[in-house]
Parts: sequence; structure tokens; C-alpha cells
Amino acid sequence: MAEQQDPEISFKKETVKKLLSSFFREDKTKISSDAVLLMVEMLKVFVQEAAVRSQKQAESEDCDQVDIEHFEKILPQLLLDF
Repeated sequence: MAEQQDPEISFKKETVKKLLSSFFREDKTKISSDAVLLMVEMLKVFVQEAAVRSQKQAESEDCDQVDIEHFEKILPQLLLDF
């Protein structure tokens, strides 16, 4: 059986920075590069955990493929955990 590698999960720092900045109320508010890196890492962990939990949910239902329904089932608990 061939070993399957996990695809790299990545987010562009500039995109994350712009997304975070869009929620600031004042134009003067800045975000540090360390804060952006931390958020990028948190997003990676969140997405990876969502994928793993969705896969386990699909397996528990004897499905060969993960569908959006599996993701929807794990989402409430995932959000509570984060």
C-alpha cells in the first residue's frame, strides 16, 4: 500500500493580514507580523483538524468519500473546541 502524504496547508500572510485588518474600526490600528504569523498557524491547525474530523465522521458512516454533510456534522463541536 502506497504511503499518502498530506498536502501542505498554507495561507498567504498578506491575505490573512488584509482579512484581519478589514475588521478594525480605525484606520490607525495596525497588526504586527508576529500576530499575522500566529493567525496563519491557527488557521492551519483549524483546517487540518476540520479535515481529520470530517474524515473520521465519514468513516463512522461507512462512506468512502467526505462530503459537506460530514463537515457540517463536526462543525459545532470543532467551533466549541477552538
